[in-house]
Amino acid sequence: MRVAVLGGGAWGGVLAGLVAGRGHDVALWEPDGAAAETLARQRSNTRSVAGFRLPDAIAVSTDVAAVVAGRQIVVVAVPSQFVRASLRASASAIADRPVVVCASKGLEPVTGSTMAEVITAAVPGARAVVLSGPTFAQEIAAGLPAALVAASTDAGAATIVQSCFGGERLRIYTCDDVAGVCVGGALKNVIAIAVGCCDGFGLGDSARAALITRGLAEMGRLAVRLGGQALTLSGLAGLGDLVLTCTGDLSRNRQVGLALARGESLPEVLARLGHIAEGVGTALTARDVAKRLGVEMPITGEVAAALHEGKPARDALNDLLARDVRPERV
Repeated sequence: MRVAVLGGGAWGGVLAGLVAGRGHDVALWEPDGAAAETLARQRSNTRSVAGFRLPDAIAVSTDVAAVVAGRQIVVVAVPSQFVRASLRASASAIADRPVVVCASKGLEPVTGSTMAEVITAAVPGARAVVLSGPTFAQEIAAGLPAALVAASTDAGAATIVQSCFGGERLRIYTCDDVAGVCVGGALKNVIAIAVGCCDGFGLGDSARAALITRGLAEMGRLAVRLGGQALTLSGLAGLGDLVLTCTGDLSRNRQVGLALARGESLPEVLARLGHIAEGVGTALTARDVAKRLGVEMPITGEVAAALHEGKPARDALNDLLARDVRPERV
């Protein structure tokens, strides 16, 4: 198949290499001119996974219309706040009824839309698929085994993604709960920041387990309110991705929490990371969505306060611990 990948960062590059390795014709769009030139010439850049080399057969361009023209599958791997703009810039050149796969995990700022909703609005008629689950780009690039979920209300589109991306080392399941998968992929980043703070303060394994469990409950409540299924949050795109992001040393969102516990400022942390930590923006967006919909999400609220309102991270955790006791509910 002819595949376009939008985004030349770590995940976009690895996905492009993965699909090309399956024998598909792949073109990649990198909007930054200098980064695109380096990627085209050296087959890697500063945002690439360490040691990763983009296959020579993949064409790299800054012309998004040229990249998507005639492509049956368009993969979006840019930060979530740029998904709508990237698709709108290319919409006129995208083929009729394409399979548009979103590999970005977040909620759109201001609107609070899921990535599936953004795709549908930006590319009318698109067969939207959300690709999510517990994966680190570095491990996929190294050929280590992993599993993902391709979620879509169009079963045929999900199956196309399953066959295009899946292989011996990457197992892909299909799912029709798009809202649940979108919420799981977005909110696990927020909970991982909280868990990073918890670990950074040395609060122990028991506290970490409690945060992960109650974070999962928050994710499930929002997913159900948005039309998803709570059971989906027990799968790869929920619990699986949550555990990985909360405990894995390669997790950027966990690193944000650890740094906040050390007393570093958010600008310092983000500058040092050099990559987007999606949970930073999603925390504020998710808190606002939850307030609007009347969904109780205390962990998300405290993370948003610590990140965006100057609340000390330790105070945020203490306030969570001081909440009134009540019967456990999911």
